[in-house]
Amino acid sequence: MPANELKNIPGHIGVIMDGNRRWARERCLPDSDGHFKALEKMNLCPAWFFGKGIAVVSFLAFPAENWGRSPEEVNSLMKLLRQNIGEAAKDAEEKNYRLVFSGRVGELPGDLPQIIKEAMDATKDGKAGIINVCLNYDGRTEIIDAVRKMVRSLSLKADSDYGDEEDRIHGGMIRKYLYGGELPDPDLIVRFSGEEKNSGFLLWQSPFCELIFMNKHWPEFEPADADFLLREYDKRRKKYG
Repeated sequence: MPANELKNIPGHIGVIMDGNRRWARERCLPDSDGHFKALEKMNLCPAWFFGKGIAVVSFLAFPAENWGRSPEEVNSLMKLLRQNIGEAAKDAEEKNYRLVFSGRVGELPGDLPQIIKEAMDATKDGKAGIINVCLNYDGRTEIIDAVRKMVRSLSLKADSDYGDEEDRIHGGMIRKYLYGGELPDPDLIVRFSGEEKNSGFLLWQSPFCELIFMNKHWPEFEPADADFLLREYDKRRKKYG
């Protein structure tokens, strides 16, 4: 069914880009080739969705748990990210996309935080779609950081008489302080490579979103798969609670 005949189009899709190393090893290639292919696919993918009515695509590009991998692999990933962000920003400007980065990006090595800031500044007026790239990201940490910002905002202290301040704490306020607080909640999260778990991705934002688990690796994702996801989402009815 063509996208323009679908009744339900997700406004925000989250993508867990799993299976990059497995894709490379199945082809007797180094892991770095899998990561390179993953970023290449991440750059292509938004156009497959934005043209069909999706407004936001979020990518889990570097979970915080990946710091536990070998120093050689982490360094290779950081180098690839550094190279890719500048190119992605130029492409986003040309296509009128907005780039957003979520996570503890200030803790990334070298000049990556500055490169990320420049990319966001350069694309802040993009209207054709939002690409949310999650780097050094952990869903529980996101909630912890949001609560800390909220507490500072309310000037709450452990020995204070909360009074009316306590009543002001609610889910919407926490939502405001999340990394991408202005972004809508995801309607659909897709994970690749046959793993059937969320891994804390957009943890606060996703209690009611649809989940689809693809058996293929992320580097194998193609436009036909994007069409399949939209058709599958269209068939499902949301049940809240």
